[in-house]
Amino acid sequence: MTEAGRFASLTPVLAPRSVAILGASSDPTRIGGRPLAYMKARGFAGRIMPVNPNRPEVQGYQAFASLSELPEVPDVAIVAVAGDRAVEAVEQMAAMGVKGAIVFTAGFAEVDASGTGPETATQNRMVAAARASGMRLLGPNCLGLFNDSIGFYPIFSSSFEQGWPARRLGSGGVGIASQSGAFGTHLYSVMRNRRIPTPICVTTGNEADITIGDVIGWLVEDPNTDVIAAYAEGIHESASLLAALAAANAARKPVVMMKVGSSLLGQVAAQSHTASIAGDDAVTAAVLAEYGVVRARSTEELVDIAYAATKRIYPARNTLGMITLSGGAGVLVSDACEQIGLPMPEMPVMAQDALRALVPFSAPRNPVDCTAQVFNDTALIGHFAGSMVEDGGYTSVLGFFTQAGGAASLFPKIRAEMAAVAERHPDRLYVMSVIASPEINAAYEDSGFLVFEDPTRAVIALKAMGDFGDAFAAPSPSQPPEVPEVALPATTPNEAEAKRLLAEAGIGIVPERACAVVEQAVAAATAFGFPVVMKILSPDILHKSEIGGVLVGVDSIKAVRDGFATLLSRAPAGARVDGVLVARQIRGVECIMGIHRDPVFGPIAMFGLGGVFVEILKDVVFRRCPFGVAEAETMIRSIKGAPLLFGARGRPVVDIAALSTMLARLSVFAAQSGDTLSSIDLNPVFATPDGAYAADAVLEIGASDHGH
Repeated sequence: MTEAGRFASLTPVLAPRSVAILGASSDPTRIGGRPLAYMKARGFAGRIMPVNPNRPEVQGYQAFASLSELPEVPDVAIVAVAGDRAVEAVEQMAAMGVKGAIVFTAGFAEVDASGTGPETATQNRMVAAARASGMRLLGPNCLGLFNDSIGFYPIFSSSFEQGWPARRLGSGGVGIASQSGAFGTHLYSVMRNRRIPTPICVTTGNEADITIGDVIGWLVEDPNTDVIAAYAEGIHESASLLAALAAANAARKPVVMMKVGSSLLGQVAAQSHTASIAGDDAVTAAVLAEYGVVRARSTEELVDIAYAATKRIYPARNTLGMITLSGGAGVLVSDACEQIGLPMPEMPVMAQDALRALVPFSAPRNPVDCTAQVFNDTALIGHFAGSMVEDGGYTSVLGFFTQAGGAASLFPKIRAEMAAVAERHPDRLYVMSVIASPEINAAYEDSGFLVFEDPTRAVIALKAMGDFGDAFAAPSPSQPPEVPEVALPATTPNEAEAKRLLAEAGIGIVPERACAVVEQAVAAATAFGFPVVMKILSPDILHKSEIGGVLVGVDSIKAVRDGFATLLSRAPAGARVDGVLVARQIRGVECIMGIHRDPVFGPIAMFGLGGVFVEILKDVVFRRCPFGVAEAETMIRSIKGAPLLFGARGRPVVDIAALSTMLARLSVFAAQSGDTLSSIDLNPVFATPDGAYAADAVLEIGASDHGH
């Protein structure tokens, strides 16, 4: 099945024409009763068939004693019965040709820490039955979902007792995809209370079949969803997620995700909660960034970003202009923008002069402080804000009007002035930072404005809109370089052999020779010219510096002879020793390149500067393999220490093209090597004005012990 077909196969589960409810209850507050009560209240137009052997009718609907007595095969069935009965029901549904199952029942893989117990085996049996018939299964251990656009509510959350999803004409809807049922409906409730439309929310539970990636993929095609808000505790299936994120990016449909489980305690909690493995957080962050997903750090951020995205305006190369009544608020916002990288360019000088002519004591640089003079003449707001858009060219405008924006005497005039600017330039984002009643806030929103009390929260949301815009406008990735396929050995090679394999792939290596006897070492050193580097050569000693297995600055024949003997004497007992590696000693900026095989996303490339930058500052960047030279250069330029490669502190500028090509070729080598390759560590790589050369290489074969 193609990924597009896989996503489409969710339609009978998320937007069915008929539904059966196994374990249907006449009590609308019970797990088996709430879905029926909710669908009745929201007017689900499809056929509803409660299954209950003890009652002829349930909540006014004709009930049926068993699945076999249903008058038709439903598109989907809700399973709200216990344990073994749930598995048997799924097997019977599959045999009947039901297209989807929503399994509330818990007690499966989520309570089996080992993954090999009877609970997981029972879950696997359920999934096998579903897959054999092509039936899609949501759950088990699943709170359910709601699709308010059709009144479909196969969910037992109590959150609807406080209100139904918000609906607002002319505003896009937020589709929620969550691995956690309780947190998914928590997000829904917070959004409802902020009047943010949420037409659909899907929670995936154990993800025995349908994953969060599947749900995101379906939401990309859903016409009622303009923004996707996702909550993930662990990603354990990458193909559907990557396909979904690529589809979202191509459709210009923004995805904001809260990915938790970055701490050790969080990873343990995520595994016990969703029966998934929380992958390495830095790797996940790199993959999300690759597809333009904006990652939220908190519920507040996720909701703020989703709220702003409902405007469906995503300015590439975003800039912020701020009109304010307060110089202090301007400083606050300027600091916040600098911290997160949202540009606030100054107004053009001529525009500043024109605004000073209107209010001589104003400060119109940006932030544009029009002062309290607007209390006497609110038309000044229109002049100042209009100039910011027309002369300053800002793609996002933040109006800080605090209590004045909520005052009955000023609110209508302020709204009218700002609305006139927005009507002339509807392609910009406009935020009103005001303290006002819910009714006045709603009036601003109905006029097309975003409303935030806290201007720094607005800044974070506006920065995210620009990030979406940049991702949507980004060119297609460059093609990875062509690299000859290299046959890997069955076991981990020694350093010389590892470098030979890498050299076959076109990766630059410091000139060196493997020397089995001392005379070969002397000849090699003499040929390279002193000084040289000498290293013990053994497939069993991967981290040579830890045993004193590396000698630098070896500057004479005598030193070579002495060094050869010293290195052999330092080999641990039982280690296989193939001799000594003699290499030309070169100078350059020390870098590190590596490959780590992530259990979810496959080979991941890493780049950073060597020494303290990687060991102490963790100044490294990751990207999923393979990738092209342009992406490699972007990685290199993104690290904080990058100026050292471009001539900082009087250093020579290194050959960035060679360094980028080396990193890209390494990514292709890793991708072509498949599961045989566990990891690669090139440390150091010397970046010089004349090229890039790996001075040390570790290439590990076999199952990785770095899994998460």
